[in-house]
Amino acid sequence: MTQQQNPTTEVNYPERIKRANTTVRYYTLGAAVVGFIPLPVVDMAALTAVELKMLHSLSKQYHVAFSKDIGKSIISSLLGGVLVPAGGAMPLSSLVKAVPLLGQAAGMVSMAVLGGAATYAVGKVFIQHFESGGTFLTFDPEKVRKYFAEEFEKGKTVVEEMRQGSNV
Repeated sequence: MTQQQNPTTEVNYPERIKRANTTVRYYTLGAAVVGFIPLPVVDMAALTAVELKMLHSLSKQYHVAFSKDIGKSIISSLLGGVLVPAGGAMPLSSLVKAVPLLGQAAGMVSMAVLGGAATYAVGKVFIQHFESGGTFLTFDPEKVRKYFAEEFEKGKTVVEEMRQGSNV
């Protein structure tokens, strides 16, 4: 697979960033909706699919060759670095859906927020990475772990603002 450097001369910086941020917000919303899938584990698989599609969309915008396998690995590494220390919140939110009624309701709400926040953070990390000329092959999750954690926290607020804006 050949990696291409992102040509930053095609679209001016403000327009490129605006388009990339719009893409991230779109997929953040999609990830939040996926959180309402009532089936444990199925929601996690769907969330991964949403995040991979977002990475594919961003890589096309930045003219970077996309790799599904590397994308999955990167997503797992980023999420593991934030969610494992937090007690595995996302997998737990998914599994609690197996408990009828209250478990399902609590799991769906928390999965919507956590899944949306994770997708937002993944997108923001990749905007930064692609803007600096990075590719999937040059991505180092360890170097962006702190930035990912910060964006994950911001993502929770973004999802809540989206929810309030839709009056859900």
